[in-house]
Amino acid sequence: MEHKVKRGGFLEEHFHLIVIGVIALVAGAVYLGESSSSNSASATNLPKQSATVGTNREIAPDFTLTSIDGKTIKLSDYRGKVVILDFWATWCAPCKAEIPDFIKLSSQYKSHDFQMLGVSLDEGGLKEVAPFMKQLGMNYPVVLGTEEVVSAYGGIRGIPTTFVIDKNGFVRAVFEGYRDATVFENLVKQLLFESMSSEDRK
Repeated sequence: MEHKVKRGGFLEEHFHLIVIGVIALVAGAVYLGESSSSNSASATNLPKQSATVGTNREIAPDFTLTSIDGKTIKLSDYRGKVVILDFWATWCAPCKAEIPDFIKLSSQYKSHDFQMLGVSLDEGGLKEVAPFMKQLGMNYPVVLGTEEVVSAYGGIRGIPTTFVIDKNGFVRAVFEGYRDATVFENLVKQLLFESMSSEDRK
């Protein structure tokens, strides 16, 4: 009987200390969880991915810009082709990760009414982009972006931002952030086949 009373007295006397200890343990676990999550996010350092793919079609804003090799390029000159329009920069890691896939797409579908087109948003312009393109062996035209074209395409909140445009000049998909090559290739094949089917119906 005395043994039980003593144990009860000890718990009552130190109950507040026990509660404080439990709270401290829980708080520590939460902090460690948040810290781990934060470190994981900073390690990847990739932009949030988002995509818009739908039937609400709008004509891609036309532009006339200068390419890295000094040519004047108008988007409307590519009417009749499926176009991938990629807003990127040399300092952007996810942008650089996509470029080898775009090089392959450009080679594979060049003879199938397809055009790959890059819009560089580098502040250094030609001096930064030209050697970068040569180093990576980029086989498609890249134009130097302007504030006007960025505004025309919705402000470009992050890069890479990539527009997929059909043969009639309508924007059919918009991707913000890195995407695997199969995403773009599947869309290109879909739009090429769609155009072929449309021509067959005429």
